[in-house]
Amino acid sequence: MLAASALGGCKGCDRGAGEGSVDAGNAAQQTTLTPEQAQKPIAKIGDETITLGDYAAALEHMDPFDRLRYQSPERRKELLEEMINVELLAKEATAKGYDKDPLAQQELRAILRDAMLAEARKGAPSPADVPESEVRAYFEAHRADYKDPERRRLAVIVLKDDAQAQATLAAAKKAEGPTQWGELVRQKSIDPQARANVPVDLAGDLGIVSPPGDPRGENTRVPEPVRAAAYTIPEIGGVADKVVPAAGKFYVVRLTQKLAPHERTYEESERAIRVKLAQDKLRAKEDELIADLRKSVKVEVDEAALATVKVDTDDAGAPNTGGPKDAGAH
Repeated sequence: MLAASALGGCKGCDRGAGEGSVDAGNAAQQTTLTPEQAQKPIAKIGDETITLGDYAAALEHMDPFDRLRYQSPERRKELLEEMINVELLAKEATAKGYDKDPLAQQELRAILRDAMLAEARKGAPSPADVPESEVRAYFEAHRADYKDPERRRLAVIVLKDDAQAQATLAAAKKAEGPTQWGELVRQKSIDPQARANVPVDLAGDLGIVSPPGDPRGENTRVPEPVRAAAYTIPEIGGVADKVVPAAGKFYVVRLTQKLAPHERTYEESERAIRVKLAQDKLRAKEDELIADLRKSVKVEVDEAALATVKVDTDDAGAPNTGGPKDAGAH
C-alpha cells in the first residue's frame, strides 16, 4: 500500500504544503490514502486534473525496484512532471485527431481487452492455492512426463560437401581432447557459430538433446539425423563413425556429455504442476468470458476474404491486402 505521504508528506492532505513537506520516501508503506486524500488535486492541466490518488496509482503500478527511485522529494516531483507532460501530449494528440488513428484505436482495444481479462481472472487461485489433491492427481496421471531419459550434449563441425566432411572426420577422430577438437571446428566449420566468442573447448556446441522420438528432446539447432547420430556414440569425447548428411550440409558429430536418466519425484515436480494448473484455471476463466460474449454478440467471419490474405514473410510484416488493419486486437 502507498502512503498518504506519497508526494512529499500528506498525512493530512488538507493542510498546507509547508506542513506536508516531509520526506515520505520511507513512509510510503505506512499510511494508506483515505478516499478524501485520493481526490485531492495536485496538478491541473487545462480542464484535466491529476489527483493524489492518480499519483499514488502510478507508483503502485511500478515495479518495486523502479519505485525505489522516487524516495526523495525531488524525484517524486520529477514523476509528477512526467505525468503532466503525458497529459499535455495526450491533449495535443487528441486535438490533432491522433486518437482516431487505427493504430491508437488498436492499442486502446488491447488495453480494454487486458482490463476485461484481468477482471475475468479474479478469484482464480494462485499456484499455492491449488488443492494438493489436484496436484497429486495430475502428477499420477502424467508420471511419464516426469521420467527423463538419458540426454546427451553434442558438438558438430558443419561442412559444405561430403569430400571435405570425410577428410575432417578422419582428423576429428585423431583429435586429442576438446581443445584440439575446438581448434578443428574453428578451422573447418562453415557454421557462423563456430567462430562465436566462446572457449575453444566449447566450439561447435549445439546443446542437449533427448533420444530420437522423444518430443521433449527436440532442439531446433539439431537436425534429426544429427540427433540420432549422437546416440550411436558410446563414449564421451567420441566421434560418430560416419559423416551425417542433413539439410544440404554434412556434419561431423562429437559427444561431449551424458546426462543420466532421472525420474522426478512429486516433491521435485510439485511447484511446476501448481503453476500449470493455476494457469489452466486462468485460461478457463478467460475462455468462459469469451464464450459468454460470443453468445450475446453475433460474430461473422468472411472466410473467402480471409483466404485472400497474403503474408510477406521476407518483411516479417503484416498482411498486405488492405484488409482490416487492427484485426489482431479482436
